[in-house]
Amino acid sequence: MKTKIAVIAGPTASGKTALSVELARRLDGEIVCADSMQIYRGMDIATAKPTPEEMSGIRHHIVDFLEPDEEFSVADYVGLAHSAISDIAGRNKLPIICGGTGLYIDSLIDNISFEKTCTRTDTRDELKRLADEKGSGYLLEMLREIDPKTADRLHENNLNRIIRAIEIYRETGVTMSEQIENSRAAESPYSACYIILDYVDRQKLYDRIDARVDKMLAEGLLDEAERFCGLGDRATARQAIGYKELAPYFDGSAALESCVDSLKRATRRYAKRQITWFKRREGAIRLAPDGYPGFDELADAAEEIIRDFLKKED
Repeated sequence: MKTKIAVIAGPTASGKTALSVELARRLDGEIVCADSMQIYRGMDIATAKPTPEEMSGIRHHIVDFLEPDEEFSVADYVGLAHSAISDIAGRNKLPIICGGTGLYIDSLIDNISFEKTCTRTDTRDELKRLADEKGSGYLLEMLREIDPKTADRLHENNLNRIIRAIEIYRETGVTMSEQIENSRAAESPYSACYIILDYVDRQKLYDRIDARVDKMLAEGLLDEAERFCGLGDRATARQAIGYKELAPYFDGSAALESCVDSLKRATRRYAKRQITWFKRREGAIRLAPDGYPGFDELADAAEEIIRDFLKKED
C-alpha cells in the first residue's frame, strides 16, 4: 500500500505555515518542510522560517540544519524527505509536506530519481568564474541553449541549480529535464492529498507580501541581511530574497526606502513564479484563503478534504 501524505503548497506569504501547523494539530501529523532556503541556519527572518512559537510544539523536519555555505541538491532533499516520511508514518502520524519550493515537492511525490554524477571541480570553477564576470543571467541563457525546459523553471538568482543543470549535461550528455522525464517511470510510493493555496484576488496576496516585509524589517531583517551580505562568495546566502536587495543600502549606493521597495517587488515576482509552477500541477485541490470568512473556516475546509482522503481506499 502507498503511504498517504498531505501537501500544503502555494506562494510565499499565502499562509502555508499556519495552516499546516493547525492541520498537524488536528490530524496528529508532523511537518516535512519543502523550502530551499529554510534549511540553512541563521537565515531566519528573510526566509520566514517558522519560529518555535509558530511551530506550536509540532515537530518540523528538514529545516534549520545546514550552514549557509553547504551545498544541497534536489536529490539530497528527496532522500531526506523519504526518510522523514517513513519515520513519521512509522509512528502512525500523518506526514504533511509544507512549502513553496515546487521542484522539491513534485520531485518527492512523483518519485523522481536523479542520476549520481561526479562533479568536476574545474567545470564548477569555470562556471562560477563566468557568473562572476558576466552575471548569473549569462549562465541561465547558456543553460537555455542546451536545456530550455529547465531554464524556464529557474530564476537567474538560482545560480547553484543553473550550474548544476549545466554540469549534468556536460558530464552525462543528458539534460536535467530529460533525466526527470526518464525517471517518471518509477511509481510513486505515496498517495498524496495535494492542496494549493491560491488567492482569487492576487492583490490580497501582494498586500500580505508587503506587510510581511514590513514585519521582517521590524523583527531585525536589516541586521540579518548585513551579516549575510558580508559573507562575500557564500553563494547560498546571495540567493535568498531579502539579502541582495538590501545590499545597496549597506554599501551606500541606495536609500533604504528604495531597497525595501526593490525587496517587495522581488518577493512579488517570486510569488508569481511559484503560482505559475503550481498551476501546472494536475489533480491538486485549490483553496482560496480569501474565499473564506477567516482562518478557522479555511482550516475546517482543508481538514475535511484531508479526512475524506484518508478514509478512501487506494
